[in-house]
Amino acid sequence: MSLIPSWFGGRRSNAFDPFSLDLWDPFKDFPFPSSSLSASNFPQSFRENTAFVSTRIDWKETPEAHVFKADLPGLKKEEVKVEIEDDRVLQISGERNVEKEDKNDTWHRVERSSGRFMRRFRLPENARMDQVKAAMENGVLTVTVPKVEEKRAEVKTIEISG
Repeated sequence: MSLIPSWFGGRRSNAFDPFSLDLWDPFKDFPFPSSSLSASNFPQSFRENTAFVSTRIDWKETPEAHVFKADLPGLKKEEVKVEIEDDRVLQISGERNVEKEDKNDTWHRVERSSGRFMRRFRLPENARMDQVKAAMENGVLTVTVPKVEEKRAEVKTIEISG
């Protein structure tokens, strides 16, 4: 898995990465409400169903653990769910509700995303599924999955007689 974003969309994973379950999103690059379009041109049902299209999550491996970090500004820990499935899949999901609209309000721009998001990652064999920890601080979710301690072969020196 390359740590350098690819030239094709800046994604860090690809179809050949066994640890990624990212799905291709055919609507990723569509020009939904942008600066050149007034948000009032879109029906409220569209604005309510706009999802977190690109919830970005970093995954790093340290000698002790696999660490996942997700930027989730404005979300409370009660609005985020972290789950581990039997087949070694870590799932991070959540939902940001759309702001209530008053009939007297005039929207000039809607750029903040709302709706549901879900990301899934297949964990390697060395992950300790029973000791996963998650913490949320200042809008950053950190999920730590400890690794199984590798047993190192003992090297015994044999004296040579003679």
